[in-house]
Amino acid sequence: MAEAAQGGASDRKFIGHPVGLGWLSASEFWERFAYYGMQTLLVLYLTHYLLQPGHIEQVLGFDAFRRLIAWVYGSQSTMALASNTAQLYAALVYVTPLAGGYIADRLIGRTATVSIGATVMVIGTFLLALNSTFLIGLAFLLFGVGCFKGNIASQVGDLYRIDDPRRADGFQIYFMGIQLAVIISPFICGTLAQKVDWHLGFVAAGVGMVLGLAIYLTGRKHFPPEPLRKRSDAAAPERPPLTSRDWKAVILLVALLPVLALSIIGNQQIFDAYLVWGEKAFQKVFFGFDMPITWLVSMDAFVSAVTMVGVIAFWRWYGKRWKEPDEITKIVIGVAISSLGPLVLAGCAMVADRTHHPVPLFWALGFHLLNDIGFANVLPVGLALYSRAAPKGTGGTMIAVYYVHLFIGNLLTGYLGGLLGTMPNTTFWLMHVGLMGIAAVILLVASFAFSSVLSPEAKETGAPVAATA
Repeated sequence: MAEAAQGGASDRKFIGHPVGLGWLSASEFWERFAYYGMQTLLVLYLTHYLLQPGHIEQVLGFDAFRRLIAWVYGSQSTMALASNTAQLYAALVYVTPLAGGYIADRLIGRTATVSIGATVMVIGTFLLALNSTFLIGLAFLLFGVGCFKGNIASQVGDLYRIDDPRRADGFQIYFMGIQLAVIISPFICGTLAQKVDWHLGFVAAGVGMVLGLAIYLTGRKHFPPEPLRKRSDAAAPERPPLTSRDWKAVILLVALLPVLALSIIGNQQIFDAYLVWGEKAFQKVFFGFDMPITWLVSMDAFVSAVTMVGVIAFWRWYGKRWKEPDEITKIVIGVAISSLGPLVLAGCAMVADRTHHPVPLFWALGFHLLNDIGFANVLPVGLALYSRAAPKGTGGTMIAVYYVHLFIGNLLTGYLGGLLGTMPNTTFWLMHVGLMGIAAVILLVASFAFSSVLSPEAKETGAPVAATA
């Protein structure tokens, strides 16, 4: 078993990869099954059930929570409260892994941290199934995700030596499991919740998390050994001083975060106002069967997987014939394309409002297709940009900084989602088009104005400037 844990080249028991990859991928599949099942249900469950009279009074601590949300977002309708709550949770998911990483690296190690996180998530998911403990369940989930999310991915990387050519393929297999979970989970959890009982959807997510925990604990002997935990940075190598160009890069990358947050609001609405609005806007009855609206999330995950492969193939084909655009240019192209997604929804809303009848689902497919093609050029490409443009010795920090735009984007999405019903539906979606268009224009201007900083050919210039602690 030591050989498997070391990640040696001879360990090829799992389709040519270390056997630990199979255990970690299966654990992550079920964790993502639980996470996306819960996230898909959250805004619908709040809107149609928990925030309704007779139920909301049962939630422990909800009056204080409502005051907190009102203080952050302003006056609250039921839709606004549901949207704000769902997106506040989604935003905090990108913050808690910082604490989870610290616990793992400095205190108890990754395996123990992931095990605790998974256990807390199991408890939290089942607590959601009870009206009274809903907020407690959300708090448990946030802590659990923080302990689980980043640390298990780090364990996947530790299965391989730095020079092992299988490393990239290993992560692709790992992410394929995640993508499969996103496709399956809304289908199963959403159907149970909307067709049988809301609470049963959360129970299904909880069962998935139990399976994930069981698989993780069973496979521990195949995981890589824990790295030595440093309690002091005294022995850490000194970071080289930042040059003037480095400081420009850091300032620019931080300044772009709100713009990137603005660019993703159309995509982030898929788990929020899109579902609530789509219930009435789309024709979902086929041969007498009323399709759960949560199936659209499964459709989006499938379309996303296909378009991601297509986008990668397209740029490889393009690069063989012409000069491939740099990252910031691809992001501009991606935001421009994805902004057409809400434009399709605006057209759909116009037709639905004019005819007073639900519209065919090909409108939804058009939205997901445009959104996912664009998003494939934004999120992963942005990650590559921040990784490359970061000054030497700050790569890990700048990657963490990059994910802050998802935190901001989800908070903004929650606010915008709360405006559904306060204006014509066509105007609601055109608002998203306009905001995303503004983001595209700002990014385009930045690509020209700061090409000396953002382009791959950028050279370090200027005298070193002492870094501040």
